[in-house]
Amino acid sequence: MHYETVFILTPVLSDVQMKEAVEKFSKVITDNGGTVVNTEEWGLRKLAYPIAKKSTGFYTLIEFDADPKNVRKLETAYRRDERVIRFLTFRLDKYAAEYAAKRRALKGAKKVETEVTVEAKED
Repeated sequence: MHYETVFILTPVLSDVQMKEAVEKFSKVITDNGGTVVNTEEWGLRKLAYPIAKKSTGFYTLIEFDADPKNVRKLETAYRRDERVIRFLTFRLDKYAAEYAAKRRALKGAKKVETEVTVEAKED
């Protein structure tokens, strides 16, 4: 099954602590037999409403393939980690999975295009 999870980390973390938390949750997925397809760090964003007296948070999206039992273990890890303010995990249907693949391909193409442009300017 193909899943996406988005979680919000508390804004008081350093970059190292934030990356460590993302690696921890990716490891929970892979240790339980899942595979991480894509990880996107959306950075520090304003929350729609204050949560635990915080108005901002670090957003991260992870796309992965796993068993439904593994999702339960991942969500337990979110609940046990005090750095996580909110999280949401959902199963992608075939249309959402196709859209996610197109979005990744488009993002990858833009990244390559940007790198080529930078290299051309350096020459």
